[in-house]
Amino acid sequence: MARPIVGIIGNHHLINDQYPAHAVGAINSQAVAEVSKAFPMMIPADPRLVSVDELREICDGFLFTGGRPNVHPEEYGEAETEAHGAFDRARDSITLPLIRACVDSGQPFFGICRGFQEVNVAMGGTLHPEIRDLPGRMNHRMPPDGTLEEKFAIRHAVRFTEGGVFHRLMGADCVMTNTLHGQGIKTPGARVVIEGFADDGTPEAIYIDGAPGFTLSVQWHPEWNAANDPVSRPLFQAFGAAVADWAEGKRPQLRSA
Repeated sequence: MARPIVGIIGNHHLINDQYPAHAVGAINSQAVAEVSKAFPMMIPADPRLVSVDELREICDGFLFTGGRPNVHPEEYGEAETEAHGAFDRARDSITLPLIRACVDSGQPFFGICRGFQEVNVAMGGTLHPEIRDLPGRMNHRMPPDGTLEEKFAIRHAVRFTEGGVFHRLMGADCVMTNTLHGQGIKTPGARVVIEGFADDGTPEAIYIDGAPGFTLSVQWHPEWNAANDPVSRPLFQAFGAAVADWAEGKRPQLRSA
């Protein structure tokens, strides 16, 4: 029996600073294949190549991954500054309407890091361009040096709302996570429920209130060591179950927000 298909949103980058390419991190594909038990399909996030309707027809669910480029601030009504960093407007053009379409239909998606930020922006929220510049916040960015194991190492706690979706999924109200991001939620979008916070107050776990399908998103990187990590594994397992249901034609009951 064919596995359900998860579209993994790719990032545009240059090979040797010259050759344009689309790519996704191998650990994202591994997490989808090994833990979600789905077929990982890389999506070139460019509206000149693919459309939201085509993607929703082909795929059973979507993984919105991290990436170096940030969501352009014009997408949430702010002017571009140097602090906002690099951008990928083509990805913005695909992911933001795709997220809104999935929220409406119940088609499952899972947002990670930039994907978490995309979900908030898609729902009308805004972002801080640099968390570490805010009073009382720690530096959530990836360390510039060290091995991959050192860069993806567990660094801080995330505390969940008592009795909420993440608490029930994890079986714990506080978990330890890795952190590799510079931006973060400033104002939550409509229906965006923040259920997890770092100790410095940075939002780390969200879902969409009233959405019929799987809409969990996290600001950390659960794709790292997903098969073995006790925090990452249940996230990808739950996502995989939702994608399998969609592939089998089980449509969540639509309900109002």
